[in-house]
Amino acid sequence: MDAGPIGFGLPYHPYADLFPLMEGEEYEALVADIKLNGLLHPIILLDGKILDGRNRYRACLDAVVKPATVSYSGPMKPLDYVISVNLKRRHLDEGQRSMIGFKVTEIFAEAERVRQLTNQLQNQTKRVDPPNPKRHVEAAAKVMNVSAVGIERARAVYKTGSPDLVGRVNRGEVAVSVAAKVARMPQEQQAKVVNLTEPQLRGSVKKFERAKRESDLGEDTRKASKALGSKLYNVIYADPPWSFEPYSEATGMDRAADNHYPTMSTEEICAIKVPATDDCVLFLWRTAPMNVEALEVMKAWGFTYRTEFIWAKDRIGTGYWNRNKHEVLMVGTRGHIPAPAQGEQFDSVIAQAKASHSAKPALFAEMIEQMFPSASLLEMFARSSRAGWDVWGNQSGGRAR
Repeated sequence: MDAGPIGFGLPYHPYADLFPLMEGEEYEALVADIKLNGLLHPIILLDGKILDGRNRYRACLDAVVKPATVSYSGPMKPLDYVISVNLKRRHLDEGQRSMIGFKVTEIFAEAERVRQLTNQLQNQTKRVDPPNPKRHVEAAAKVMNVSAVGIERARAVYKTGSPDLVGRVNRGEVAVSVAAKVARMPQEQQAKVVNLTEPQLRGSVKKFERAKRESDLGEDTRKASKALGSKLYNVIYADPPWSFEPYSEATGMDRAADNHYPTMSTEEICAIKVPATDDCVLFLWRTAPMNVEALEVMKAWGFTYRTEFIWAKDRIGTGYWNRNKHEVLMVGTRGHIPAPAQGEQFDSVIAQAKASHSAKPALFAEMIEQMFPSASLLEMFARSSRAGWDVWGNQSGGRAR
């Protein structure tokens, strides 16, 4: 039971404590009004506690005005009375009303528990009906003019949210829908973000949820691999040895991929059994002319195209309709794979110097590692080992760990 600030003689009734106290300019205006006009409405007491009028009582003491009190004798039940007068008097948003609604459900639940125990004693029976929390939520939602979902969100804020987070929702500074998501974070993370603006809180929640999903994804994949007895991956990075026939064998064969490394037909690449989990992302390299073939491969491997990155090279290459100065890293997904959180995405065009024939800049693999720090990583058709990755490829020298 909160007896109010130091120096206050009258304690607050638990029903009165359902509603947040006035603060700031609103409270200062009340103090000024009472100092000027006196107390116009007496403080309502129930069992010696303030049932209605906590703010008026505080303001009287601050204004050095003797507070008048009367005992409650209205026709309504005390709880119904407190809710009725405060909803009419206070300008509370939906989140604030939902927070109050949750506390009302606890009052309803306690009343039911007492009623059942009383009946049990009077009837001398051991039978006790099971509690019905849903009924309490629905009743409180109706009283407070909010949804049952809103009250469940308020429950989450009260149960796992920090005191500062609870306070911000009660003051109407943060929507209960946002606060309920913040409350999923560990307390130490809540402390780092609780004072942010609501838009910033939304962004922090998305980053947290994405990081948790990514972490869970890695763990799920390790479990699936263990159950299968064969390693699976939720990130696959592939640079297939596309077979591209030059425009003229007489003038262009020296530039064909076949002259630099063994190539595979599109059908052969499509036929590869990719060790991907049900939730997986594919990063697939292609050159400009191989768009249709790359989409065929992506589909054959069980992925849906999402977007692409462009590698902007520092040197001009070959081409027929133009002089190619870029390659494309396509992104495809299967299942439920988390995209980067808003604000953490990489630019779609990345400029990097060109190295040896067909070799890709290490920056792209590093980008993938940053996106999926917990994932199991496989590089297919690798030309060298890569720390932290399993690698497949006749030039890779085996697997790197």
